[in-house]
Amino acid sequence: MSEPVVIVGAGLAGYNLARELRKADANVPIVVVSGCGAGFYSKPMLSNALTSGKTAATLVMKSAEKMAEELRARVLPRTRVTQVDASAQALTLSSGEVLRYRDLVLAVGANPIRLPLQGDAADAVLSVNDLDDFATFAQALDTSAAGQPAQRVVILGGGLIGCEFANDLLARGVVPTVVDVADRVLARLLPAEASALLQARLEAAGAHFKLGVGAVSVSRTASGLSLTLSDGSTLQADLIVSAVGLKPRTELAAMAGAALGRGVPVSRLLATSVPHVHALGDCAEVEGQWLPYVMPLMQQARALAATLAGKPTPVAYPVMPVVVKTPAWPTVVCPPPADAAGHWEVTSSDDALEARFVSASSAEQAGALLGFVLQGKAVSQRQAWVAQLAT
Repeated sequence: MSEPVVIVGAGLAGYNLARELRKADANVPIVVVSGCGAGFYSKPMLSNALTSGKTAATLVMKSAEKMAEELRARVLPRTRVTQVDASAQALTLSSGEVLRYRDLVLAVGANPIRLPLQGDAADAVLSVNDLDDFATFAQALDTSAAGQPAQRVVILGGGLIGCEFANDLLARGVVPTVVDVADRVLARLLPAEASALLQARLEAAGAHFKLGVGAVSVSRTASGLSLTLSDGSTLQADLIVSAVGLKPRTELAAMAGAALGRGVPVSRLLATSVPHVHALGDCAEVEGQWLPYVMPLMQQARALAATLAGKPTPVAYPVMPVVVKTPAWPTVVCPPPADAAGHWEVTSSDDALEARFVSASSAEQAGALLGFVLQGKAVSQRQAWVAQLAT
């Protein structure tokens, strides 16, 4: 039997690649190596699990054993890669096993960015980036630092994940306070008018915001935690959650001798600079683009599976709108290209907002739709707007 395709990572990227590869090749050996429990779950559900009444256990849709059976693959949970020898096409695992591969795929995701906080409780700040993190977070909500269920939760970061967690905590009856150095929420994705409406709706639902300030230190108090901000003010909290962003995991790529960038640079074929080593998902930087969302990784998984099955297939992206899970003010955004020249045109009413990012790059393209934001009742028009972008 030939050497296996080894996939490191059992998240959406890793398991979707394994599924697509098994469809494309019924016989290729597949090994999935996972540092966690390797149960199949959807990571995006972590930020609205409270609303849906999910626990860490019930978020798991299929066990590692069930995934191994369905994929006809070997799945190794709670196993780390300690060494990569790309010249020998072999991995050393934390179990001591040396595992040879035909092709190695890094689907290792990204780590939460940790702020350089001072204070004796800096290590008490949580991040929720995987199922184990969510279990810790849920337990902390039930029993805070003061020994009672958490009521005052501070979220560091007013981006997509921070706002989703704020909305989710409201469903639990918890009062969240969102802190961000930016002067508005989702500043990188939304025009100012859309940011203001999202913040206003979350505030109307009970959330608080402290914007234009950063977190400096966290200290323990008799009643919980005290967060000192850059303007000298303090916030009292039972629990503090950091959601300031992600940093692609590049350690294994470095072990393999691959070139590094913001993430793991790969071609449209998802190939790194090292033969037989590939990357996809939140760790991968595809021709300079880092897209830590579900739709891009699904496209990557399909393309890479075809390539690994013998049919080289460059990844191509359709229009990929991002749904912000904030029921208090539903929001869909399709960001314009990072280097796009243009401006936002916004119309809004009490129950809806429509924003068009239109081109200003040349006379021939002036006014072309390059991105959009829909909010409130306007989110029902998503497919029509996607169709406009697709043409």
